[in-house]
Amino acid sequence: MVGRSYLTRQAATLLKFAKSTQNPELAAVLIERAAELKLQVDETMPAVDQSPVAPDVEPVDQSARS
Repeated sequence: MVGRSYLTRQAATLLKFAKSTQNPELAAVLIERAAELKLQVDETMPAVDQSPVAPDVEPVDQSARS
């Protein structure tokens, strides 16, 4: 299974190629494929949790300390 970052890089590469071509039909196909890759990333791969707390640690209830 390919990762989220791989698909994101592939979509960015397709968009770069689309901007560099003089062929409008090719650009449209490349942009459409990049959109499909983005949709695949958004639908099938959950976003990476960037929170600093480990997932198995419960948050401390500050009101219980008073």
